[in-house]
Amino acid sequence: MNDKKSWGSTVAGWFIERDEPAATEIPHTGETPQSPSMDTFASAADNYTAPSPTQTVFQTAPPPPTGGQVDFAAVFVAAGVDAEEQQRVARTTELLRSLPAGTDAAIKKQIVEASLKAFGVPIEKIIEATVEEIQALDGYIRNGAADNEKLIQESDARIKQYEDEIKNIRSVMQQSVDEQQNLIKVCNDKKLEVQQVLEFFGQDKVASVVKASPKLHDPSEQAAGNPPS
Repeated sequence: MNDKKSWGSTVAGWFIERDEPAATEIPHTGETPQSPSMDTFASAADNYTAPSPTQTVFQTAPPPPTGGQVDFAAVFVAAGVDAEEQQRVARTTELLRSLPAGTDAAIKKQIVEASLKAFGVPIEKIIEATVEEIQALDGYIRNGAADNEKLIQESDARIKQYEDEIKNIRSVMQQSVDEQQNLIKVCNDKKLEVQQVLEFFGQDKVASVVKASPKLHDPSEQAAGNPPS
């Protein structure tokens, strides 16, 4: 394991560790397991949005993923990995897959190396092409993470803008309600002030004047919803 760590570290993280357990059993403590916090996801994103040499591997813009699917061949071409190099990696991968699962690792290596030599394919070229593809994939992940971070930041800014706008609209609405309540109060106060004149002349006299005047309307008819004549 130490040997693997040492030579793996010399190639700048091109290898993904395979010997970690697939899942960790969570002991039953009677407590509800906590979901990963947003800080955890943010930390993971930071690892890929940080500047990296592999982010500059692309000679042309790689195609964006469509529906979660990636056009790997186009991604590799954008990183300068031509079709011949891709074929070398693909054929070697197929050859490895065709070997029986129980075959000893040393024997596998002998079979693969012998087959590649028979085809006249230099092992160094295959290794080089394979590392190129991994660099391209790592750069693609990092570019996607950077684009995602940019989208999140822009979206957060737009959300804040909309929240501020909603807050302003609610403020205007509340101001209008307050003004209407104040309008009702001051108008009713003025009505009570003017009403003293009507109270002075009496209800019967006021009723007769209202009935005879073309300008005035019977308040009882208005309350009933009848249009003034």
